[in-house]
Amino acid sequence: MAVENLTATRRHPIAMTTANANQVPKDANMVAVCSTVEVTAAASATSTYTMGRVASAARIMPLSTLYWDDLASTGAPTLDIGFAADPDALNDGLDAATAASSAGVFKAANIANVGLPAWQLAGLSSDPGGFLDVIVTLADADANTGGTLSMVLIYTVDN
Repeated sequence: MAVENLTATRRHPIAMTTANANQVPKDANMVAVCSTVEVTAAASATSTYTMGRVASAARIMPLSTLYWDDLASTGAPTLDIGFAADPDALNDGLDAATAASSAGVFKAANIANVGLPAWQLAGLSSDPGGFLDVIVTLADADANTGGTLSMVLIYTVDN
């Protein structure tokens, strides 16, 4: 087994804006980033996968979703979603040994955090500026079958 630290292939980012700026005030730009990475059958627990990068002041939307293949035929690996400063800040304990699964980036218990800027979600005491990587961590056990991780990351950036 080997620890992997991979960055996902970023698909075309989509910036969504209002159709008619005269009718709807435009307070923020919404961005959707789709990314995919292949987890190898030799991936060990603590492997990390960088799925996207957001401005530290970005607000990650609850529509954001992680999708994954069955990553293990034995053991009980889980997936955590967060940042370098807090690897399970957004969601944790997702069963990586379940085929064709998906989960919201936000854990239901953390729904009160929806709308907070990324730097607060990461547990930082102040906005550092710049960007934060959204990371998925393989936890609790090794992967032994490999498979695909894909994320649709939707966030807003204030104007």
